Amino acid sequence: MFGSLKKRVFSLATSELPFVDENLVDIGGELNVSTLLKAYRGGSFPWTVHPVTWWSPDPRAIIEFDGFHVSRSFKKFLRQNRFEITLDKAFAAVIDHCAESRPERRTTWITPEFTSAYTDMHRHGFAHSLEVWSEGKLAGGIYGVSIGGYFAGESMFHRVPNASKVALYSLLQHLKKQGYAFLDIQMPTKITLQLGAKVIPRATFLERMREAQKRPVVFHPPV
Repeated sequence: MFGSLKKRVFSLATSELPFVDENLVDIGGELNVSTLLKAYRGGSFPWTVHPVTWWSPDPRAIIEFDGFHVSRSFKKFLRQNRFEITLDKAFAAVIDHCAESRPERRTTWITPEFTSAYTDMHRHGFAHSLEVWSEGKLAGGIYGVSIGGYFAGESMFHRVPNASKVALYSLLQHLKKQGYAFLDIQMPTKITLQLGAKVIPRATFLERMREAQKRPVVFHPPV
């Protein structure tokens, strides 16, 4: 697995996969800690379970720490300090909320198999969450995978307006402070592009990712 990034041809029906092109780099294996680490260290990530598919988009979407767009109104909102921010306080709850169906998304790629695998990654210190709280209740959050100075954001959610934007902003500030290189968001969306995400060639991403993973960085000091 994860040998070549050249385009491959598969016999699977395209209806079984989100799309079949050069972004799909492998099929097979299991969702466990060792396989996930091998994938992320090589620049790919899983998307489906039956079968397990591994993706490495070209181009790749990232957010530079100084490239996040903070509007005047959002700056004003941040100064109001309406939320409390924590790290790794409620990883299981964050991923469960990210997996919930919503009116704009009736299905989710975060299946029970994904939840179990990334929870194991969290137990081993390779997956982390940032939580946003309002009046003692979880209002939003984001989780992702961390290897050295490389962080791949996987998913985020909100239950209160602006909570997901605050989660993303807070994560970027924390990663910058800890010495990470950038935030990998894998594929761009209309919202993330508006917030300052950019796309770079896969070859450039892989080079920067490998250098980032060499950094002696920890997500947060042990308590």
